[in-house]
Amino acid sequence: MKKIKCLLVIFLFSLQVTAQISEYALQENIHYYDDAINKSDIYINDRCVLDIYYPAKSKNFATIIWFHGGGLTSGNKEIPAALKEQGVAVVAVNYRFYPKVKSPKYIEDAAAAVAWVFDHIESFGGDAELIFVSGHSAGGYLASMVGLDKRWLNNFKIDANKIAGLIPFSGHTITHFTIREERGIDGKQPIIDELAPLYHVRADAPPLLLITGDRELELLGRYEENAYMMRMMKISGHQETKLYELDGYGHGMTEPAFPLLLKEVQRIKEEKRKEK
Repeated sequence: MKKIKCLLVIFLFSLQVTAQISEYALQENIHYYDDAINKSDIYINDRCVLDIYYPAKSKNFATIIWFHGGGLTSGNKEIPAALKEQGVAVVAVNYRFYPKVKSPKYIEDAAAAVAWVFDHIESFGGDAELIFVSGHSAGGYLASMVGLDKRWLNNFKIDANKIAGLIPFSGHTITHFTIREERGIDGKQPIIDELAPLYHVRADAPPLLLITGDRELELLGRYEENAYMMRMMKISGHQETKLYELDGYGHGMTEPAFPLLLKEVQRIKEEKRKEK
């Protein structure tokens, strides 16, 4: 009898797990440029794709666009496990790499992917007013560039200020070291120009949550440049810039940062509900 009860419990538990899994759907390798561009460029056709993981039985959910890291030279799209089954959609994006392309091509790709989400998320049940842009390292840099320098999304007739929140993980705020490499500049030589998020500080930008690892364990001066970004955003009059330093964690600080990302999404979502 005990054995039968045990088997029944296992069976019911498996049904529950199956039900939970079935509430989320995954569509992979969606091209975010139009067909004419895909057909004309083999590399775009190969790299410029995204995956969307979303709560299939929900409506008006928030969406997190996630750009992977890899120094703008490597990496691959992924749906972070920590963001699964959290009531949000996650869009994981591939983009082109140096040296096959040079700046600003990968920024253009990031903007095209964000624009695709704005244009299509409602067809999946999502809320276009709750689109958040995030990513780690090079992905954090791309998130900041697309959200702060409005010209990239303007190319797709999207106002960057419609982004609900920017949450870069350990991203450059100065000009990216790979862009400096393209120009023959050493990675330890800081540059701030139009391809630096810091160049585009502005009071009317979306809410900005900067997250880095421990300043003593991070790459070069990654914490310090983010701290400068926070200060300059505040000086410019931006009211919603925050910086979290994760003590004891180095550059690979994503796991403790994901709960902070989800908390920020929930905070902004609740604020927008109050405004309505």
